[in-house]
Amino acid sequence: MRFMKFVVGALMLSVAALSSASPSDPKNGVEYKTLPTPQAVDSGKKVEVIEFFDYACPHCFAFDPSLTAWVKKQGDAIVFKRMHISRSGTDLPQQKLFFTLGAMGLLNDAMQTKIFTEMHVNRNRMNRDEMAFDFAAKQGVDRQKFIEVYRGLGVAGSVRRATSMMDAYGVDSWPMIAIDGKYVTSPTMANEGTKAATTEAELHTEATQVMDILVAKAKAEKK
Repeated sequence: MRFMKFVVGALMLSVAALSSASPSDPKNGVEYKTLPTPQAVDSGKKVEVIEFFDYACPHCFAFDPSLTAWVKKQGDAIVFKRMHISRSGTDLPQQKLFFTLGAMGLLNDAMQTKIFTEMHVNRNRMNRDEMAFDFAAKQGVDRQKFIEVYRGLGVAGSVRRATSMMDAYGVDSWPMIAIDGKYVTSPTMANEGTKAATTEAELHTEATQVMDILVAKAKAEKK
């Protein structure tokens, strides 16, 4: 009987904890998670923010405008990076497109939007190398130079690093946001406490609220 009372009591405490969690008062293990092993960052006094994403992911496409606006609002408070995910045993031309453009200094918000639009509005999946080459050439990129970088050791190394980072950060879904090598959250996680969001836009609002709080938390911990 005492055991049953203990179990019921524990369940009631868990329910209470979940019900009190919200994007404006996020709880560890609900709206965000703390990494068991903190990851090294190279952002100095600024807070590092990494988005793990996939060009093929419709939720990443939907989140991108809100995320871009949030990053601009942060200004110099953060160092923002993107990391295109890997898929085990699969060669992703879209991922190599991302790293190639980055290596060539051609990856910015405008290019990010063009790639997402090409894939999700124009329905060009860019799931073959030649399709990635064609897209780059249409953007005015030297095709041969692009192919050389695309097939080079640098991009291959970036793909391996992406896989390693996914393991280190426990990335199993996307988009996922990592804050200063310590915390991870996502639009889905940000809604875990209240389950109140009914649209992607509401999920994005909740996610950026949690991200604001985690950035402030990480910044305070740097002092």
